[in-house]
Amino acid sequence: MKRSCPVVAMLALLNLLAFGAGAVERTVPEPAVASEQAARSLLLDVDRAGQRLVAVGHWGHVVLSDDGGNSWRQAQSVPTRATLTAVYFADEREGWIVGHDAVILHTTDGGDTWALQHRAPELETPLFSLWFENVRHGLAVGAYGLALRTRNGGESWERFHVDEEDDLHLNEIFAAADGTLLIAAERGTVYRSRDRGTSWEARSTTSAGSFWGGLALRTGPLLVFGNRGHLYRSEDDGDSWAGVESGTVQSLTAAVEFEDGRIIITGLGGTVLESRDGGKSFRVDTLPELRGYTAVTGDAQGGLLLFGDAGVERVGGDVALP
Repeated sequence: MKRSCPVVAMLALLNLLAFGAGAVERTVPEPAVASEQAARSLLLDVDRAGQRLVAVGHWGHVVLSDDGGNSWRQAQSVPTRATLTAVYFADEREGWIVGHDAVILHTTDGGDTWALQHRAPELETPLFSLWFENVRHGLAVGAYGLALRTRNGGESWERFHVDEEDDLHLNEIFAAADGTLLIAAERGTVYRSRDRGTSWEARSTTSAGSFWGGLALRTGPLLVFGNRGHLYRSEDDGDSWAGVESGTVQSLTAAVEFEDGRIIITGLGGTVLESRDGGKSFRVDTLPELRGYTAVTGDAQGGLLLFGDAGVERVGGDVALP
């Protein structure tokens, strides 16, 4: 279940927030802003630490739910107020967060407390997404081709190149069931690695726009999606891609597949897509508030939890109709 994309200032459209709209720290980092409204402020991503939900967003906010999204509390020990763009847990205890200023945070207690592992404000480049094979080996990617790797649980991070000839924004990294890694990037490009991120190759689609995210289905097909409702599907491990009609021109930002095979993709302007045929076709709904959504997961009652410019929003289970 992965899914993330940065958005700030009325959703200053996904990764575009990185260039001036988000909270950044140029000097000594300050701790996250404490707020009783943290779960109602801009949240950009969510992941599960065992049964716990952990969501991240603006002003260094990290919020936790131990009851399937019914209630939320703010993590009290977060050593940055930079905008946090993505969170990933390798197991129920160890997780990482990335964000602006190339910040990387680490927890060993399921998200209650966080320690700073990496920060490089001089780069003026945010990180957008991350993936961990286990608690030792992980990758983080972001704007202008920025890519970092750790092989020691984040004790040290080293830069590497996904593309030696280009510096496309690397918007989301995700893994297929067989271990193949993919990165949704700009200019209709999807990068693929079959050796856990050591080497990469570019796979082109017919799209000329940016892909904000991707999803590897349990049955094997891959989806990527992004600007103006563009949605593509691959049945051959990313060798070729076919366009799928999304029914919307709103940008698509996040996706989740449930155990019954149902797929939900969310986007800007209150957009929620649903597929029950493995991503071959989608039904589109528009929520009346027209909010921008950047992450999605299931709640404890079989409904949806949507994350975005208004924080956490709970909606009904059969697509996102209240």
